[in-house]
Amino acid sequence: MSHNTSNALHSRRGITLAVAVAWVLVVLSALAVIASTHQTRQRVDRLETLRREAAELQVVWGQYMLEQSTWAAYGRVEQMARDELAMRLPDDDDIVMVIHE
Repeated sequence: MSHNTSNALHSRRGITLAVAVAWVLVVLSALAVIASTHQTRQRVDRLETLRREAAELQVVWGQYMLEQSTWAAYGRVEQMARDELAMRLPDDDDIVMVIHE
């Protein structure tokens, strides 16, 4: 084998090796893109699930706030005080003012 033939063979092996390495890197890159896309879809799905749950909890919270305001309404509390506890407004003679100096 001549020196030129040896260099050409070495050069071809180098190119073949470079192509093989490039091919492996392309395949690995494609697999990474697939994995990343899958993970992103899973996270978007989880985000949408959490958003739906948050909206549902917001509705429940609104219902509880409405219920709380109904139970704590002044008229209702006053009616219960009269009916269940026999409370009444004091007469003017029953009111005592205390002044603290």
